[in-house]
Amino acid sequence: MEGILPLFKPAGLTSHDCVFKLRKILKTKKVGHTGTLDPDVTGVLPICIGKATKVAEYITDAGKAYEGEVTIGYATTTEDASGEIVEQKRIDRTIQREEILQIFDSLTGEIEQTPPMFSAVKVGGVRLYEYARKGIVVERPSRKVTIHSIELLDERVEFSGETISFRFRVRCSKGTYIRTLAVMIGESLGYPAHMSDLKRIQSASFKLEDCLTFDEVEALMSEGTITTVLRPLETALSHLPKLLINDKVAEKVKNGALLAMPEHLKNSNGPIIAETIDGLALAIYARHPNKPDLLKPVKVLRNNIE
Repeated sequence: MEGILPLFKPAGLTSHDCVFKLRKILKTKKVGHTGTLDPDVTGVLPICIGKATKVAEYITDAGKAYEGEVTIGYATTTEDASGEIVEQKRIDRTIQREEILQIFDSLTGEIEQTPPMFSAVKVGGVRLYEYARKGIVVERPSRKVTIHSIELLDERVEFSGETISFRFRVRCSKGTYIRTLAVMIGESLGYPAHMSDLKRIQSASFKLEDCLTFDEVEALMSEGTITTVLRPLETALSHLPKLLINDKVAEKVKNGALLAMPEHLKNSNGPIIAETIDGLALAIYARHPNKPDLLKPVKVLRNNIE
């Protein structure tokens, strides 16, 4: 079995829980997820099966999109609804729509975030959530992430009340903590805040409407038709630049040969896909570290094509 299964992750399961469950349903061990989603978060979780596990990192590295809700008025230990309240401040003024839109605009582009204590980031070889569970707060390194866009999904012109909640849609780079973004929105308004709901609506080229539930996966396995819904591993690489190769070069690629850097890719610094005219991805290449006119194989994906 080989391919990518766009899974709808339900609330209450970690990404690893989903992998464990699918290994049992699909009766195969070679199953991997494409990036951690918190247990409370639902939505798109592409699952790589068989040979497709080789490209999991390229889905993880691609852009993401989320729809969520920020609640202004109190902050939590986890920066989401599952945590304990650590700070409260009653909202004593009316917040105008324009003020929120201006904050969204100020947070668009490259920004710095500090990972929350309840996260899987490692500090000193230990995951932050392990420190947090023991009540230990450690210094966390800030990271730069890119917010491509933030949209307000609420038609109100004015927002008032002791607490205020509104929904938003965000498109962002890998490594972005939407929980932390919700906190940053609150800070800009002058109040503690947390993310009260979150759904991932896109990961790389996989969207919410592409996803299958666990029940649907089990039904397809029972019918013996699960392979009809698996996406080819090329789907995970659709956002990357391509180098089309002929059959003669394909044989060299399958054996890990160096290739000349083509003119149209001279400005590419990231991964490049060596692909046949039939659209099969054979290998992933990158600029040679010492020979800029050459491409060096990073990973051979297929070396036994008939």
